[in-house]
Amino acid sequence: MYFESTGIYHIYNQGNNRQAIFFNRENYLFFIRKIRTHILPFADILAWCLMPNHFHLMVEVREAEIRYSDIFSRSATPSRAPTKNITETSQSLNHSIGVLLSSYTKAINRQNNTTGSLFRQKTKAICLNEIKGISSHWYTSFGVTFMKVDIPEYQYPQVCFNYIHQNPVKAGLVARAEDWEFSSYIDLVGIRAGNLVNRERVDKLGLIV
Repeated sequence: MYFESTGIYHIYNQGNNRQAIFFNRENYLFFIRKIRTHILPFADILAWCLMPNHFHLMVEVREAEIRYSDIFSRSATPSRAPTKNITETSQSLNHSIGVLLSSYTKAINRQNNTTGSLFRQKTKAICLNEIKGISSHWYTSFGVTFMKVDIPEYQYPQVCFNYIHQNPVKAGLVARAEDWEFSSYIDLVGIRAGNLVNRERVDKLGLIV
């Protein structure tokens, strides 16, 4: 996967051989906590949905890579004061997604007394706006960003947004999107006060629930 700052991406993966990846309610909640830990430092969540055997995230990347410094103190000697070594390191969103999935897999394997991979080998990330020559689905006017909803071929971001939220309905799990607990839909329509999604960015990007 390749990410760039300001890019909007649809990230998704499913269980190996379409096997289940969530086995009880706590599994879903645990995965959400991992999204907070591993995705939010890099990106704003615009939409999300966890299904029994796959997941969808729609994110707007703030930083594709985070640089930080580790400071190590050396022990002092009677004739020398402590000194510090500063080592700059970095972590990428791509790597952090890998950590999220591998650590979740380890937890599920412990829970189910299983071994091996839980997810398909390659997580998909589709860019939805202009990155390195991809046609822009957005335009900016007077400092405000809008989606080109009047041009059919530029409607994919809204289509993706809708698809993520309607996934449980299309799969026959519930009759209405608001009946599925593990989705951002009920937060965005005001039924639940969840804060995983950045509602301000959803509004500014013109995405309609």
